[in-house]
Amino acid sequence: MGMTMTQKILAAHAGLDSVEPGQLIEAKLDVVLGNDITSPVAINEFEKCGASSVFDNTRIALVMDHFTPNKDIKAAEQCRQVRSFAGKYGIKNFFDVGRMGIEHALLPEKGIVVPGDCIIGADSHTCTYGALGAFSTGVGSTDMAAGMIAGKTWFKVPSAIQVELKGKLNRWVSGKDVILHLIGEIGVDGALYQSLEFTGEGVRSLSMDDRLCIANMAIEAGAKNGIFPVDEVTLAYGEGRFQREAVAYEADPDAVYERKVVIELDKLRPTVSFPHLPENTRVIDEVGEIKIDQSVIGSCTNGRIEDLRTAAEILKGRQVAQNVRCIIIPGTQDIYLQAVREGLAEIFIEAGAVFSTPTCGPCLGGHMGVLGKGERAVSTTNRNFVGRMGHVESEVYLASPAVAAASAVTGYITDPAKL
Repeated sequence: MGMTMTQKILAAHAGLDSVEPGQLIEAKLDVVLGNDITSPVAINEFEKCGASSVFDNTRIALVMDHFTPNKDIKAAEQCRQVRSFAGKYGIKNFFDVGRMGIEHALLPEKGIVVPGDCIIGADSHTCTYGALGAFSTGVGSTDMAAGMIAGKTWFKVPSAIQVELKGKLNRWVSGKDVILHLIGEIGVDGALYQSLEFTGEGVRSLSMDDRLCIANMAIEAGAKNGIFPVDEVTLAYGEGRFQREAVAYEADPDAVYERKVVIELDKLRPTVSFPHLPENTRVIDEVGEIKIDQSVIGSCTNGRIEDLRTAAEILKGRQVAQNVRCIIIPGTQDIYLQAVREGLAEIFIEAGAVFSTPTCGPCLGGHMGVLGKGERAVSTTNRNFVGRMGHVESEVYLASPAVAAASAVTGYITDPAKL
């Protein structure tokens, strides 16, 4: 029986010729990731079991991004604990204030994750790295601790759903609209513990930023991971960047998929996910009149340079609506600097938006944009659960950077084509 991309990567890392869906395996890890919220728990478990060394100080990444710069004493103590651990064990890829970025934007940018890798991270959106043709998935902090010690972990091999992409996206439609459309079609548990494998001629029309966004939200469909083929776009992105040699795995012609979903990219419209689940999607023409209090453009889903350029194109020469707070957050320091050099930061500030240091902040209702009772936000983040960005009676509408920027200007969720 043929294998999918994910199955081939897992087989290789388990030292097996082949694997089958449902099979339990032990696989070697290329990267183990943690952040300022999940790493302290992992470090406590690491120390509790008496460990005195890590498997490889160059294969562990610790990124201080959720509550940094520290929002309170507890956040400061968490970062202090991780900082001490990183120093004690010589963790090469430790990223703190001034060097940090949002983890799932930072690791690809730094070339820490490469095609063919097997990666775990104590954050559910670790599935982002499938955009590069790697197997990556989120785990709990205890599994992270075990991974840091042993450099391997166990997996149940997932079955797969094939997502065939056809055509090319139209103006003001992006990778965010692709993944929201898919989640709306199959549901938040439509790919439960399965691999979403993106294929088809439409893949090559997607930029790396689009692919990173799509893979990032695979978990919102319940998927174990999302993965894209390694092509010329991948290799161009990695040139001079990847820290290790890339390995391109291809699905077998007779690979078995549980189902196939076809998406015609040229037929997609800007898509909005209504509260309180990502599957509650409507195309922009069906949204109606939704007044907003806040617009957030950023996060590990949409804080990359293409996202900021899109927002700037819409905001240039315009003003954020009165009584709307527009918060724009670049994913990394390099993206921040690039936005400054391209004049995007000036556009944002002149429009009346806030241009923040890289942080996860508002996405999880942590800081830098917490919602009050009854407030509504349109956001390029990845989740809109009850209380996700603040008060339990607030509402989050998920959308693309184009929609979020247009909405900031009008004060209502808006089709960017109508500005």
